[in-house]
Amino acid sequence: MPARTEQVIDALVVGAGFGGIYQTYALKRDGYNVRCVERAPTAGGVWYWNRYPGAMSDTESFLYRYSWDKESLQTYPWPNRYVTQPEILKYLNFIVDKHELREHMQFNTAMETATWNEERKVWRITCDTGDVFIARFLITAMGGLSQAHFPNIQGINSFKGRLIHTQEWPDGIDLTGLNVGVIGSGSTGVQLMTAIAPKVKNLISFQRTPQHSVPSGQRPVSEAERKAINESYDEIYKGVWNSVAGFGVNESDRPMSSYPPEERRKVFEFLWEQGNAFRFNLSKFNDIGTNLETNRETCKFINEKIDQIVKDPRKANALKPTGLYNRRPLCDSGYYQIFNRDNVDIINLRDTPIDSIVPEGIRTSDGKIHELDVLIFATGFDAIEGTFANITIQGRDGKLMSDHWKNGPRSYLGVTMTGFPNMFMIFGPQGPMSNGATVVEVEGNFIMKLIKQAESRGIPSGTIEALAESEEKWREICDKEADTSILKDAPSSWLFGTNVPGRKPVVTFYFPGLKGWLAITKEEADRGFPSYT
Repeated sequence: MPARTEQVIDALVVGAGFGGIYQTYALKRDGYNVRCVERAPTAGGVWYWNRYPGAMSDTESFLYRYSWDKESLQTYPWPNRYVTQPEILKYLNFIVDKHELREHMQFNTAMETATWNEERKVWRITCDTGDVFIARFLITAMGGLSQAHFPNIQGINSFKGRLIHTQEWPDGIDLTGLNVGVIGSGSTGVQLMTAIAPKVKNLISFQRTPQHSVPSGQRPVSEAERKAINESYDEIYKGVWNSVAGFGVNESDRPMSSYPPEERRKVFEFLWEQGNAFRFNLSKFNDIGTNLETNRETCKFINEKIDQIVKDPRKANALKPTGLYNRRPLCDSGYYQIFNRDNVDIINLRDTPIDSIVPEGIRTSDGKIHELDVLIFATGFDAIEGTFANITIQGRDGKLMSDHWKNGPRSYLGVTMTGFPNMFMIFGPQGPMSNGATVVEVEGNFIMKLIKQAESRGIPSGTIEALAESEEKWREICDKEADTSILKDAPSSWLFGTNVPGRKPVVTFYFPGLKGWLAITKEEADRGFPSYT
């Protein structure tokens, strides 16, 4: 496609999800000529693509929104404890229109290349539409979880039925009365299977690695609850910014060992009834993710719940994980209960692996063919690296981003990289491990400070870039902090980049989370950005 006339702008934002919307708003607010490109036909990011049945945020509704729009915090409707995908998509587009951001956005447009011009001190960005942007600042907000991951299974292209990945859910598909197989039982698989079990003719979960899930506690929110939250938002967010995880739940400072053994069961029962995975994980014991004994006792409790709920011992045993809890805290709206239905079965791939996909369905190692009309992959994402896999980004001296990440993705503070001036990332590698709706705001605010610092050097020479020693030191800090987690040796975890076969293990988050990251970035700004050149 021939290139169109170059558009010269101050900043290009790539992606119009939670992060891209906020970054576009912040740049517009501060008077910059900003454009935002998005490959989907509307704003929403991951919440446009994740349209599978049952898709829902596991952050509670009162926090899964922007803190900076106080009016909408208090007036925009959210009738239930958690918001579903259609509700989130509607909210994000409401914010776009309320703040007149759509005029700065271009949809059905994907970035293909970005090249730094050292002489002009600008980025030249080309898109699949033929559009070319010349921008002083490039901000990627494409999400850390946006590239679908398909497992390498023999015969995958031979299946004669409908093959679907949950991240690319087709419009208008009706599963009613069909034989459906699902591969994957993480957060997405749990939500999906819970939603479709009552509708399909038969549902088979092909499960390799079961995970522990706790009740979400989804329910309507009363007017009195909403009023109390509205009146407390200042205090709520004060607590959020002073927390590790940013989920609006109490973060305990007590280890499990500080509770008498006879009280621990009562605490677990209380948390189970309260609902919410992050409340279960954080609010009573502070060492579920760092102390092996505490983690094992947590696993024991949830496994006992599975035995109580699931009537068929074979299914219950298949659903019980043998590994650690907290690889990624899951919550559900009746997941274990669906396995009491006659039309729902589970194949334990630890005992009977998939041999191949055949035209009729899936053949397991015992020779049995499980006939399917639809095969759904809920197999997650090629996290971080996969987001940039189909984009060529070339920084200073022709340095390719793919070469910079040849030993695993790296950054300074999760937002900048050595050798890539005036380029910033939202949800980049080694950013704070916290609630995504809060991360986009704190990272976006820090990016604006970096842009102002670059501007202070004048135009066109105004650039800012992380020092090489800063990036290396940050990697060492993130590695050291991750060493406290008992999950660091867990197999197949996207938190450590091991969910994609052949991928080099790397720590993808700053584990001290929001509070620690905010303290470090405040000191960085207060000292005049000494880690940058």
